[in-house]
Amino acid sequence: MSKTIIALDFSTAEEVVEFLKPFEEPVYVKIGMELTYGAGLDIVRTVKEMGHHIFLDLKLHDIPNTVKGGMKNLAKLGVDLVNVHAAGGIEMMKAAVAGLEEGAAGAKRPLCIAVTVLTSVSKEAMNDQLGIPGEVQDTAIRYALNAKAAGLDGVVCSVHEAASVHEACGKDFLTVTPGIRLASDSKDDQKRVATPDYAKEQGCDMIVVGRSITKSADPYGTYRKIEEMMN
Repeated sequence: MSKTIIALDFSTAEEVVEFLKPFEEPVYVKIGMELTYGAGLDIVRTVKEMGHHIFLDLKLHDIPNTVKGGMKNLAKLGVDLVNVHAAGGIEMMKAAVAGLEEGAAGAKRPLCIAVTVLTSVSKEAMNDQLGIPGEVQDTAIRYALNAKAAGLDGVVCSVHEAASVHEACGKDFLTVTPGIRLASDSKDDQKRVATPDYAKEQGCDMIVVGRSITKSADPYGTYRKIEEMMN
């Protein structure tokens, strides 16, 4: 299984199909809000028919019953990985797992992970704007422990928190880390970023890479290069 999840930051199904044509083997891709809202959930079926694995990144965050109903329907799409916001609390996360199990109807349910602290949020923003005191790492670990208590499979965290999350929650607790850039790339709107090499050093299980691959002159070649770094 690939350790690199390619963020499909496109708006149409046509762009996605064209982008994926050069890829010679099944890869793991992230379908997020931009693509889902632009192309609809049919894009999930299209990408699945092409043989790829899907992380459906919609970050559910609502009252438990609403999240349960949403996850029940998402499970029917055959995606491999979904997520919620850990800030929704333990009961909401438990409801998400229950909805996935119900929707899977006896088949293997999608893995479910919780977003801890967005990689665009700095310590200052977390403290001053969100009203959460302390260090980002402390909040990420607290949220990760809540996710584990709720029965989730792992978390989305920055590379800089991955080792601490594994220490607190165990090596089998999945860490999916966005904010990955090649050394030559711009940070764009991310604050807590890292290279694939550093992600590997920190024990990250899977990394999410967007613009470094999608904006590359040779997306498939760049993907293979990053996979080699991770493995």
